[in-house]
Amino acid sequence: MQRRHDIDALRVIAFSLLILYHSAMVYVADWDFHIKSTYLAEWLQYPMIGLNRWRMTLLFMISGVALGLAGVEGRRWRFAGSRSVRLLVPLAFGMLVVVPPQTYFQVMTQSGYTGGVGHFYGLYLTHGLCRDGHCMLTPTWNHLWYLAYLLPYTLLLLMAVPLLRWLRERLGDGEPTRLAAGLLLVLPVLWLLGVRLWLAPRYEESHALVGDWTVHAESLPLFLLGYVLATRAGFWRWVQRLRWRTLAIALVAISTELGLRWLGHHPPAGPIPDWAMQVPWYTIERVARVIYTWMALLAIFGWGRALLDRPFRWLPYCSEAVFSWYILHQTLIVALAWWLIPMRLGAALEASLVVAGTIAGCLLLHEMLIRRVAWLRPLFGLKPAAASRPAPDAPPPTAPHPRPGSRPA
Repeated sequence: MQRRHDIDALRVIAFSLLILYHSAMVYVADWDFHIKSTYLAEWLQYPMIGLNRWRMTLLFMISGVALGLAGVEGRRWRFAGSRSVRLLVPLAFGMLVVVPPQTYFQVMTQSGYTGGVGHFYGLYLTHGLCRDGHCMLTPTWNHLWYLAYLLPYTLLLLMAVPLLRWLRERLGDGEPTRLAAGLLLVLPVLWLLGVRLWLAPRYEESHALVGDWTVHAESLPLFLLGYVLATRAGFWRWVQRLRWRTLAIALVAISTELGLRWLGHHPPAGPIPDWAMQVPWYTIERVARVIYTWMALLAIFGWGRALLDRPFRWLPYCSEAVFSWYILHQTLIVALAWWLIPMRLGAALEASLVVAGTIAGCLLLHEMLIRRVAWLRPLFGLKPAAASRPAPDAPPPTAPHPRPGSRPA
């Protein structure tokens, strides 16, 4: 049996990118965030768009793959209970303890709040943060919305296991046929295009769980698809074999989207030809966007399978640490930015200190405190210390994956 190190590694990498992404939110022009630097750059929008298109869909799909590899079919309801506790406890702790400093620094910088921490916390707990008729919904989960979505998605998946297993068995273990490969390449793109053209204009992304139909329509199907494809050895051989082509298509697609966005903000001088006025540029941009999203996911999985499916020495430690880093990172970013911005250190130095300080803070808090204090571990999504160390003859904690050509148990 073979452990899927590539899925573990991709999960660590995807969560780590959130530190760079949310740090950049402090500096990107025209995008709202809890705190903004005086050093703003429009050009940051372009690499961030390139990352934004797949960063959360990748995490949801990886979560579905992990469930597919975990073999939960025979213990669905026991797993539902343990997963609910493991997600709800960090979510509640995060909303009550980790997230409030973000809101505190936000209302101080954006709303001129001058009260103390104790007064603020009372308002935070009682939905009392109102100014000029505008109220903030608190307590809030802010960047922890992924946990709030992952729980109902998991429960829905567990209820749908009989149907999903049937679909998985119909796919077989071999590489997709020409028809199946065409459907795998086209159908997700068409679905995502429908979401972008029909749902997104009607339902703005809110991360509020209830009524967030655009996010649900993008994330939930990919989460379920990850479960279905998790143990299909032929699919993983296929994405690995196609990784150069999917990467090339993804690069062309994102270049098209970003190029059209740039032209929209910087139109050429002089009159615009009549034919250009008739071209549906918005639709072309949406098509390029969804092609990029799906091709990037396929390329990431293909390259991950080719380069990351090996027992890196850093992987077990990082796999455990990534949850606490995820919970901590945005609060550290906002706090560091609030402290550094008045110093006027210059854009490069300030941003470097925000990123470096966030990494150092996550590392120190996880290593020196969270992983060593038994009662803190479940608050940050970590298993009890004894449970996190498998016995010498025990199977690896990540569910196994059949070697190519073998049949799953």
